[in-house]
Amino acid sequence: MNLASPFSLSVVAITALALLGLPIGHSMIAGSILYLWLAGLDMGTSAEQLLNGLYTSYILLAVPMFILAAELMNAGTMTDRLLQFCNAVVGRFRGGLAQVNVLQSIIFAGMSGSAIADAAGTGKMMQQLMTKDGKYPASYAAALTAVTSVIGPIIPPSIPLVIYALISDASIGYLFIAGIVPGLLLALTQMIIVAIDARRKNFPVEKPVPLRELPGITLRAFPALMLPVVLLVGIRGGVMTPTEAAAVAAGYALLISVAIYRSVTPGQLYHALLNSARTTASIGMLIAGALVFNYVVTVENIPQSLSVILQSWDLSPMGFLILVNILLLILGCVLEGTTILLVIVPVLIPTAQALGVDMVHFGVMVVVNIMLGLVTPPYGLLLFIMTRIAEVPLRDLVHDVMPFLYAMIAALMLITFFPSLVLWLPRLLGYQG
Repeated sequence: MNLASPFSLSVVAITALALLGLPIGHSMIAGSILYLWLAGLDMGTSAEQLLNGLYTSYILLAVPMFILAAELMNAGTMTDRLLQFCNAVVGRFRGGLAQVNVLQSIIFAGMSGSAIADAAGTGKMMQQLMTKDGKYPASYAAALTAVTSVIGPIIPPSIPLVIYALISDASIGYLFIAGIVPGLLLALTQMIIVAIDARRKNFPVEKPVPLRELPGITLRAFPALMLPVVLLVGIRGGVMTPTEAAAVAAGYALLISVAIYRSVTPGQLYHALLNSARTTASIGMLIAGALVFNYVVTVENIPQSLSVILQSWDLSPMGFLILVNILLLILGCVLEGTTILLVIVPVLIPTAQALGVDMVHFGVMVVVNIMLGLVTPPYGLLLFIMTRIAEVPLRDLVHDVMPFLYAMIAALMLITFFPSLVLWLPRLLGYQG
Protein backbone atom coordinates (compact mmCIF):
# COMPACT_ATOMS: atom_id res chain seq x y z
CA MET A 1 0.00 0.00 0.00
CA ASN A 2 1.28 3.45 -0.94
CA LEU A 3 2.16 5.20 2.32
CA ALA A 4 1.29 8.57 0.74
CA SER A 5 -2.10 7.44 -0.56
CA PRO A 6 -5.25 9.20 0.66
CA PHE A 7 -6.31 6.08 2.59
CA SER A 8 -2.95 5.70 4.35
CA LEU A 9 -2.91 9.38 5.32
CA SER A 10 -6.49 9.03 6.55
CA VAL A 11 -5.54 6.13 8.83
CA VAL A 12 -2.52 8.07 10.12
CA ALA A 13 -4.76 11.06 10.86
CA ILE A 14 -7.28 8.91 12.74
CA THR A 15 -4.53 7.31 14.81
CA ALA A 16 -2.83 10.62 15.58
CA LEU A 17 -6.08 12.34 16.60
CA ALA A 18 -7.05 9.41 18.83
CA LEU A 19 -3.62 9.45 20.50
CA LEU A 20 -4.02 13.19 21.11
CA GLY A 21 -7.19 12.47 23.07
CA LEU A 22 -9.94 13.12 20.52
CA PRO A 23 -12.77 10.56 20.87
CA ILE A 24 -12.37 7.76 18.34
CA GLY A 25 -15.72 8.56 16.70
CA HIS A 26 -14.69 12.16 16.03
CA SER A 27 -11.26 10.96 14.87
CA MET A 28 -12.82 8.62 12.30
CA ILE A 29 -15.09 11.37 10.96
CA ALA A 30 -12.16 13.79 10.64
CA GLY A 31 -9.93 11.17 9.01
CA SER A 32 -12.69 10.20 6.57
CA ILE A 33 -13.26 13.82 5.57
CA LEU A 34 -9.51 14.14 4.98
CA TYR A 35 -9.66 11.09 2.71
CA LEU A 36 -12.55 12.52 0.68
CA TRP A 37 -10.66 15.79 0.26
CA LEU A 38 -7.38 14.14 -0.78
CA ALA A 39 -9.21 11.77 -3.14
CA GLY A 40 -11.05 14.63 -4.82
CA LEU A 41 -14.46 13.35 -3.74
CA ASP A 42 -17.40 15.36 -2.45
CA MET A 43 -16.74 15.97 1.26
CA GLY A 44 -20.48 16.31 1.79
CA THR A 45 -20.65 12.54 1.26
CA SER A 46 -19.50 12.13 4.86
CA ALA A 47 -22.63 13.86 6.15
CA GLU A 48 -24.79 11.87 3.74
CA GLN A 49 -23.35 8.54 4.91
CA LEU A 50 -23.63 9.56 8.55
CA LEU A 51 -27.27 10.65 8.31
CA ASN A 52 -28.36 7.75 6.13
CA GLY A 53 -26.71 5.25 8.45
CA LEU A 54 -28.15 6.69 11.64
CA TYR A 55 -31.64 7.62 10.49
CA THR A 56 -32.49 4.71 8.23
CA SER A 57 -31.37 1.95 10.58
CA TYR A 58 -34.36 1.01 12.72
CA ILE A 59 -32.25 -1.49 14.62
CA LEU A 60 -30.10 1.26 16.18
CA LEU A 61 -33.07 2.39 18.26
CA ALA A 62 -32.49 -0.71 20.39
CA VAL A 63 -29.22 0.71 21.74
CA PRO A 64 -30.58 3.71 23.71
CA MET A 65 -33.54 1.67 24.94
CA PHE A 66 -31.38 -1.08 26.43
CA ILE A 67 -29.13 1.55 27.99
CA LEU A 68 -32.16 3.27 29.55
CA ALA A 69 -33.43 -0.06 30.89
CA ALA A 70 -30.09 -0.63 32.60
CA GLU A 71 -30.07 2.86 34.13
CA LEU A 72 -33.61 2.42 35.45
CA MET A 73 -32.72 -0.92 37.05
CA ASN A 74 -29.69 0.61 38.72
CA ALA A 75 -31.64 3.66 39.88
CA GLY A 76 -34.07 1.65 42.00
CA THR A 77 -33.72 -1.34 44.31
CA MET A 78 -33.78 -3.92 41.52
CA THR A 79 -30.01 -4.32 41.77
CA ASP A 80 -30.11 -4.91 45.54
CA ARG A 81 -32.93 -7.46 45.26
CA LEU A 82 -31.10 -9.39 42.55
CA LEU A 83 -27.89 -9.47 44.60
CA GLN A 84 -29.85 -10.78 47.61
CA PHE A 85 -31.25 -13.52 45.38
CA CYS A 86 -27.76 -14.45 44.14
CA ASN A 87 -26.44 -14.61 47.69
CA ALA A 88 -29.33 -16.80 48.80
CA VAL A 89 -28.65 -19.26 45.96
CA VAL A 90 -24.86 -19.70 46.06
CA GLY A 91 -23.63 -17.68 49.04
CA ARG A 92 -23.76 -20.67 51.39
CA PHE A 93 -20.87 -22.53 49.68
CA ARG A 94 -17.16 -22.08 50.38
CA GLY A 95 -16.10 -19.07 48.36
CA GLY A 96 -19.79 -18.27 48.09
CA LEU A 97 -19.35 -14.53 47.73
CA ALA A 98 -17.04 -15.14 44.77
CA GLN A 99 -19.70 -17.40 43.25
CA VAL A 100 -22.23 -14.62 43.82
CA ASN A 101 -20.00 -12.38 41.71
CA VAL A 102 -20.31 -14.84 38.80
CA LEU A 103 -24.05 -15.42 39.25
CA GLN A 104 -24.86 -11.73 39.43
CA SER A 105 -23.09 -11.24 36.10
CA ILE A 106 -25.37 -13.87 34.54
CA ILE A 107 -28.50 -12.25 35.93
CA PHE A 108 -27.40 -8.69 35.19
CA ALA A 109 -26.21 -9.74 31.72
CA GLY A 110 -27.09 -7.20 29.07
CA MET A 111 -28.34 -4.56 31.51
CA SER A 112 -25.77 -2.11 30.23
CA GLY A 113 -24.55 -4.04 27.20
CA SER A 114 -21.01 -2.99 28.06
CA ALA A 115 -18.46 -5.05 29.97
CA ILE A 116 -16.73 -1.85 31.05
CA ALA A 117 -19.98 -0.40 32.43
CA ASP A 118 -20.72 -3.67 34.26
CA ALA A 119 -17.26 -3.62 35.87
CA ALA A 120 -17.70 -0.02 36.98
CA GLY A 121 -21.30 -0.61 38.20
CA THR A 122 -22.33 -3.87 39.86
CA GLY A 123 -18.75 -5.10 39.52
CA LYS A 124 -17.47 -2.28 41.69
CA MET A 125 -20.12 -3.13 44.28
CA MET A 126 -18.98 -6.78 44.32
CA GLN A 127 -15.36 -5.68 44.65
CA GLN A 128 -16.23 -3.76 47.80
CA LEU A 129 -18.27 -6.63 49.26
CA MET A 130 -15.54 -9.21 48.62
CA THR A 131 -12.72 -7.16 50.15
CA LYS A 132 -14.72 -6.01 53.20
CA ASP A 133 -13.04 -7.21 56.41
CA GLY A 134 -10.28 -8.80 54.32
CA LYS A 135 -12.42 -11.75 53.19
CA TYR A 136 -10.72 -11.95 49.79
CA PRO A 137 -7.44 -10.50 48.49
CA ALA A 138 -8.11 -7.27 46.63
CA SER A 139 -6.30 -8.49 43.51
CA TYR A 140 -8.35 -11.71 43.38
CA ALA A 141 -11.63 -9.82 43.81
CA ALA A 142 -10.60 -7.39 41.07
CA ALA A 143 -9.58 -10.23 38.74
CA LEU A 144 -12.89 -12.04 39.27
CA THR A 145 -14.85 -8.84 38.76
CA ALA A 146 -13.02 -8.21 35.49
CA VAL A 147 -13.63 -11.68 34.05
CA THR A 148 -17.27 -11.88 35.14
CA SER A 149 -17.93 -8.53 33.46
CA VAL A 150 -17.34 -10.08 30.03
CA ILE A 151 -20.46 -12.24 30.41
CA GLY A 152 -22.87 -9.29 30.24
CA PRO A 153 -22.50 -8.44 26.54
CA ILE A 154 -22.84 -12.12 25.50
CA ILE A 155 -26.05 -13.24 27.22
CA PRO A 156 -29.09 -11.36 25.81
CA PRO A 157 -30.19 -8.70 25.56
CA SER A 158 -26.81 -7.65 24.14
CA ILE A 159 -25.83 -4.35 22.53
CA PRO A 160 -22.74 -5.85 20.78
CA LEU A 161 -24.98 -8.48 19.15
CA VAL A 162 -27.38 -5.72 18.06
CA ILE A 163 -24.48 -3.88 16.42
CA TYR A 164 -23.23 -7.09 14.79
CA ALA A 165 -26.73 -7.66 13.37
CA LEU A 166 -26.59 -4.13 11.92
CA ILE A 167 -23.42 -4.84 9.93
CA SER A 168 -24.11 -8.47 8.98
CA ASP A 169 -27.90 -8.58 8.39
CA ALA A 170 -28.05 -11.62 10.67
CA SER A 171 -31.24 -12.14 12.69
CA ILE A 172 -31.06 -10.34 16.04
CA GLY A 173 -33.56 -12.72 17.58
CA TYR A 174 -31.50 -15.79 16.71
CA LEU A 175 -28.27 -14.02 17.72
CA PHE A 176 -29.78 -13.32 21.14
CA ILE A 177 -30.84 -16.96 21.53
CA ALA A 178 -27.44 -18.18 20.29
CA GLY A 179 -25.63 -16.10 22.93
CA ILE A 180 -27.26 -17.91 25.86
CA VAL A 181 -25.25 -21.17 25.84
CA PRO A 182 -21.81 -19.54 25.21
CA GLY A 183 -22.49 -17.01 27.99
CA LEU A 184 -23.46 -19.78 30.42
CA LEU A 185 -20.42 -21.82 29.31
CA LEU A 186 -18.09 -18.93 30.20
CA ALA A 187 -19.84 -18.54 33.55
CA LEU A 188 -19.46 -22.27 34.22
CA THR A 189 -15.70 -22.13 33.60
CA GLN A 190 -15.44 -19.20 36.00
CA MET A 191 -17.43 -20.99 38.71
CA ILE A 192 -15.21 -24.08 38.35
CA ILE A 193 -12.06 -21.98 38.81
CA VAL A 194 -13.63 -20.25 41.83
CA ALA A 195 -14.57 -23.62 43.38
CA ILE A 196 -10.99 -24.88 42.92
CA ASP A 197 -9.51 -21.66 44.35
CA ALA A 198 -11.97 -21.70 47.27
CA ARG A 199 -10.64 -25.03 48.52
CA ARG A 200 -7.01 -24.35 47.64
CA LYS A 201 -6.94 -20.90 49.26
CA ASN A 202 -9.49 -21.68 52.01
CA PHE A 203 -11.89 -18.87 51.11
CA PRO A 204 -14.52 -18.03 53.77
CA VAL A 205 -18.01 -19.50 53.94
CA GLU A 206 -20.74 -16.86 54.12
CA LYS A 207 -23.53 -17.07 56.66
CA PRO A 208 -26.14 -19.20 54.88
CA VAL A 209 -29.54 -17.75 54.16
CA PRO A 210 -32.17 -20.02 55.78
CA LEU A 211 -34.02 -22.04 53.17
CA ARG A 212 -37.33 -20.83 54.55
CA GLU A 213 -36.37 -17.29 53.49
CA LEU A 214 -35.50 -18.30 49.92
CA PRO A 215 -39.09 -18.19 48.57
CA GLY A 216 -39.56 -14.66 49.92
CA ILE A 217 -36.25 -13.43 48.49
CA THR A 218 -37.07 -15.05 45.15
CA LEU A 219 -40.53 -13.50 45.11
CA ARG A 220 -39.10 -10.02 45.76
CA ALA A 221 -36.59 -10.45 42.93
CA PHE A 222 -39.03 -12.24 40.60
CA PRO A 223 -40.21 -9.18 38.61
CA ALA A 224 -36.61 -8.25 37.83
CA LEU A 225 -35.68 -11.87 37.01
CA MET A 226 -38.51 -12.02 34.47
CA LEU A 227 -37.16 -9.20 32.26
CA PRO A 228 -34.97 -11.35 29.95
CA VAL A 229 -37.71 -14.00 29.83
CA VAL A 230 -40.29 -11.44 28.68
CA LEU A 231 -37.94 -10.20 25.97
CA LEU A 232 -36.92 -13.58 24.58
CA VAL A 233 -40.47 -14.96 24.61
CA GLY A 234 -41.77 -11.79 22.97
CA ILE A 235 -39.13 -11.85 20.23
CA ARG A 236 -39.41 -15.59 19.58
CA GLY A 237 -43.21 -15.49 19.63
CA GLY A 238 -43.29 -12.77 17.01
CA VAL A 239 -45.05 -10.37 19.36
CA MET A 240 -42.28 -7.78 19.07
CA THR A 241 -39.20 -7.05 17.02
CA PRO A 242 -35.87 -6.84 18.88
CA THR A 243 -36.01 -3.04 18.60
CA GLU A 244 -39.50 -3.01 20.07
CA ALA A 245 -38.25 -5.43 22.73
CA ALA A 246 -35.66 -2.86 23.77
CA ALA A 247 -38.44 -0.29 24.29
CA VAL A 248 -40.43 -2.90 26.23
CA ALA A 249 -37.35 -3.53 28.41
CA ALA A 250 -37.11 0.17 29.29
CA GLY A 251 -40.85 0.41 29.94
CA TYR A 252 -40.81 -2.79 32.01
CA ALA A 253 -37.88 -1.56 34.12
CA LEU A 254 -39.68 1.75 34.72
CA LEU A 255 -42.95 0.00 35.62
CA ILE A 256 -41.28 -2.38 38.06
CA SER A 257 -39.15 0.31 39.71
CA VAL A 258 -41.96 2.86 40.06
CA ALA A 259 -45.19 0.89 40.42
CA ILE A 260 -44.07 -2.32 42.18
CA TYR A 261 -40.83 -1.55 44.04
CA ARG A 262 -41.63 2.17 44.41
CA SER A 263 -37.94 2.88 44.63
CA VAL A 264 -37.32 5.53 41.96
CA THR A 265 -37.77 9.19 42.81
CA PRO A 266 -38.33 11.89 40.18
CA GLY A 267 -34.72 13.01 40.73
CA GLN A 268 -33.38 9.50 40.15
CA LEU A 269 -35.52 9.17 37.03
CA TYR A 270 -34.11 12.45 35.71
CA HIS A 271 -30.52 11.27 36.30
CA ALA A 272 -31.27 7.91 34.68
CA LEU A 273 -32.57 9.68 31.58
CA LEU A 274 -29.59 12.05 31.59
CA ASN A 275 -27.03 9.26 31.96
CA SER A 276 -28.76 7.27 29.22
CA ALA A 277 -28.64 10.26 26.89
CA ARG A 278 -24.94 10.80 27.57
CA THR A 279 -24.07 7.15 27.01
CA THR A 280 -26.22 6.98 23.89
CA ALA A 281 -24.59 10.12 22.47
CA SER A 282 -21.15 8.63 23.11
CA ILE A 283 -22.02 5.35 21.37
CA GLY A 284 -23.89 7.25 18.64
CA MET A 285 -20.83 9.29 17.74
CA LEU A 286 -18.74 6.13 17.60
CA ILE A 287 -21.27 4.48 15.28
CA ALA A 288 -21.46 7.66 13.16
CA GLY A 289 -17.69 7.77 12.79
CA ALA A 290 -17.57 4.10 11.87
CA LEU A 291 -20.32 4.52 9.26
CA VAL A 292 -18.38 7.28 7.53
CA PHE A 293 -15.07 5.42 7.74
CA ASN A 294 -16.70 2.20 6.49
CA TYR A 295 -17.71 4.15 3.38
CA VAL A 296 -14.05 5.02 2.87
CA VAL A 297 -13.11 1.35 3.33
CA THR A 298 -15.75 0.37 0.77
CA VAL A 299 -14.54 2.96 -1.77
CA GLU A 300 -11.02 1.53 -1.38
CA ASN A 301 -12.46 -1.95 -2.03
CA ILE A 302 -10.63 -3.27 1.04
CA PRO A 303 -13.14 -6.00 2.12
CA GLN A 304 -13.07 -7.57 -1.34
CA SER A 305 -9.27 -7.25 -1.59
CA LEU A 306 -8.81 -8.88 1.80
CA SER A 307 -11.27 -11.61 0.85
CA VAL A 308 -9.26 -12.36 -2.31
CA ILE A 309 -5.99 -12.48 -0.29
CA LEU A 310 -7.43 -14.80 2.35
CA GLN A 311 -8.98 -17.07 -0.26
CA SER A 312 -5.62 -17.25 -2.04
CA TRP A 313 -4.20 -18.71 1.18
CA ASP A 314 -6.65 -21.58 0.66
CA LEU A 315 -7.83 -21.44 4.27
CA SER A 316 -10.46 -23.89 5.43
CA PRO A 317 -13.44 -22.39 7.28
CA MET A 318 -11.93 -23.60 10.58
CA GLY A 319 -8.51 -22.17 9.69
CA PHE A 320 -10.15 -18.83 8.96
CA LEU A 321 -12.02 -18.86 12.30
CA ILE A 322 -8.79 -19.61 14.19
CA LEU A 323 -7.09 -16.71 12.40
CA VAL A 324 -9.99 -14.43 13.32
CA ASN A 325 -9.75 -15.58 16.95
CA ILE A 326 -6.09 -14.63 17.15
CA LEU A 327 -6.65 -11.27 15.44
CA LEU A 328 -9.60 -10.26 17.61
CA LEU A 329 -7.98 -11.35 20.87
CA ILE A 330 -5.05 -9.07 20.08
CA LEU A 331 -7.22 -6.15 18.95
CA GLY A 332 -9.48 -6.56 21.99
CA CYS A 333 -6.51 -5.69 24.21
CA VAL A 334 -6.23 -2.18 22.80
CA LEU A 335 -9.60 -1.27 21.26
CA GLU A 336 -13.12 -0.93 22.66
CA GLY A 337 -15.45 -3.67 21.46
CA THR A 338 -17.83 -1.40 19.54
CA THR A 339 -14.91 -0.01 17.53
CA ILE A 340 -13.81 -3.51 16.51
CA LEU A 341 -17.36 -4.48 15.58
CA LEU A 342 -17.90 -1.43 13.42
CA VAL A 343 -14.49 -1.10 11.78
CA ILE A 344 -12.73 -4.50 11.71
CA VAL A 345 -15.53 -7.08 11.57
CA PRO A 346 -17.23 -5.71 8.41
CA VAL A 347 -13.95 -6.34 6.57
CA LEU A 348 -13.99 -10.00 7.68
CA ILE A 349 -17.64 -10.78 6.95
CA PRO A 350 -17.33 -11.18 3.11
CA THR A 351 -14.61 -13.81 3.57
CA ALA A 352 -16.65 -15.62 6.22
CA GLN A 353 -19.65 -15.70 3.89
CA ALA A 354 -17.51 -16.89 0.95
CA LEU A 355 -16.23 -19.79 3.09
CA GLY A 356 -19.76 -20.74 4.13
CA VAL A 357 -19.39 -19.75 7.79
CA ASP A 358 -22.75 -19.38 9.52
CA MET A 359 -23.31 -15.70 10.31
CA VAL A 360 -25.00 -16.35 13.67
CA HIS A 361 -22.17 -18.64 14.81
CA PHE A 362 -19.60 -16.15 13.52
CA GLY A 363 -21.28 -13.26 15.33
CA VAL A 364 -21.37 -14.98 18.70
CA MET A 365 -17.76 -16.14 18.30
CA VAL A 366 -16.69 -12.59 17.40
CA VAL A 367 -18.42 -11.04 20.43
CA VAL A 368 -16.95 -13.64 22.82
CA ASN A 369 -13.53 -12.98 21.31
CA ILE A 370 -13.78 -9.23 21.73
CA MET A 371 -14.92 -9.60 25.34
CA LEU A 372 -12.00 -11.89 26.21
CA GLY A 373 -9.63 -9.36 24.67
CA LEU A 374 -10.69 -6.92 27.38
CA VAL A 375 -9.05 -9.11 30.05
CA THR A 376 -6.06 -10.28 27.99
CA PRO A 377 -2.67 -8.97 29.24
CA PRO A 378 -0.80 -6.76 28.86
CA TYR A 379 -3.24 -4.14 27.55
CA GLY A 380 -6.73 -5.45 28.27
CA LEU A 381 -8.86 -2.38 28.99
CA LEU A 382 -10.75 -4.03 31.87
CA LEU A 383 -7.45 -4.78 33.59
CA PHE A 384 -6.53 -1.09 33.66
CA ILE A 385 -10.02 -0.12 34.84
CA MET A 386 -9.94 -2.63 37.71
CA THR A 387 -6.45 -1.55 38.81
CA ARG A 388 -7.91 1.93 39.30
CA ILE A 389 -11.11 0.75 40.99
CA ALA A 390 -9.39 -1.77 43.29
CA GLU A 391 -6.10 0.14 43.66
CA VAL A 392 -4.03 -3.01 43.15
CA PRO A 393 -0.80 -3.48 41.12
CA LEU A 394 -1.38 -4.62 37.54
CA ARG A 395 1.13 -7.46 38.08
CA ASP A 396 -0.96 -8.99 40.90
CA LEU A 397 -4.18 -8.54 38.96
CA VAL A 398 -2.77 -10.27 35.86
CA HIS A 399 -1.49 -13.15 38.03
CA ASP A 400 -5.00 -13.80 39.37
CA VAL A 401 -6.71 -13.28 35.99
CA MET A 402 -4.66 -15.87 34.09
CA PRO A 403 -6.36 -19.08 35.36
CA PHE A 404 -9.76 -17.62 34.44
CA LEU A 405 -8.48 -16.46 31.06
CA TYR A 406 -7.05 -19.90 30.19
CA ALA A 407 -10.37 -21.53 31.08
CA MET A 408 -12.38 -19.01 29.06
CA ILE A 409 -10.10 -19.38 26.02
CA ALA A 410 -10.72 -23.13 26.25
CA ALA A 411 -14.46 -22.37 26.20
CA LEU A 412 -13.91 -20.09 23.19
CA MET A 413 -12.19 -22.94 21.35
CA LEU A 414 -15.19 -25.18 22.05
CA ILE A 415 -17.47 -22.48 20.65
CA THR A 416 -15.23 -22.18 17.57
CA PHE A 417 -14.73 -25.88 16.84
CA PHE A 418 -18.29 -26.97 17.65
CA PRO A 419 -20.79 -24.55 16.06
CA SER A 420 -23.61 -26.79 17.29
CA LEU A 421 -22.96 -25.49 20.83
CA VAL A 422 -24.01 -22.07 19.58
CA LEU A 423 -26.64 -23.09 17.03
CA TRP A 424 -28.53 -25.96 18.65
CA LEU A 425 -30.87 -23.70 20.62
CA PRO A 426 -31.66 -21.39 17.65
CA ARG A 427 -32.24 -24.48 15.46
CA LEU A 428 -34.51 -25.94 18.11
CA LEU A 429 -36.56 -22.76 17.77
CA GLY A 430 -36.66 -22.82 13.97
CA TYR A 431 -33.37 -21.35 12.73
CA GLN A 432 -32.55 -22.61 9.23
CA GLY A 433 -29.06 -21.14 8.73
